[in-house]
Amino acid sequence: MARQARSAALPADARARSNPVPDTPEVLAQGRAHWADHCAICHGNDGAGETQMGKRTYPPAPDMRQPETQQMTDGELFYIIQNGIRLSGMPAWGGGSGHDEEDSWKLVRFIRHLPQLTVEEKKEMGKMNPKSPDDLKEEEEEERFLKGEDSNAHPIEHHHH
Repeated sequence: MARQARSAALPADARARSNPVPDTPEVLAQGRAHWADHCAICHGNDGAGETQMGKRTYPPAPDMRQPETQQMTDGELFYIIQNGIRLSGMPAWGGGSGHDEEDSWKLVRFIRHLPQLTVEEKKEMGKMNPKSPDDLKEEEEEERFLKGEDSNAHPIEHHHH
């Protein structure tokens, strides 16, 4: 039902838009970095939507690698990134917050790449994901311990999400 509502809300001319951003390794790398920093919190680095946040939105974040998403036109994906999806967890990224139309088109290129994402790319993205204050403190304490700067410190257990 959510997919039907989303489809009905898309203007016809949005479907027909084609991606003006070239499909190059540089564009893909920029899209991957943007995804890791802004989209992975809900969609996961691999696009599966299997994150704490993604599973708890209503409706849950979709698996972006599946045909339901991959068969959408570039224009449809762009429109959703720019305008969000009403009554869902998908925000509108267009019109501010340092995110421009070119960023959205680069994300469309990256979404197309998700089914072929490599282990190396996922690893690289993990380093780009935003860190919570607790994560940053943990990394700082580990770094000091490893450098021998804090003789009273003990390595702490990792609690990754």
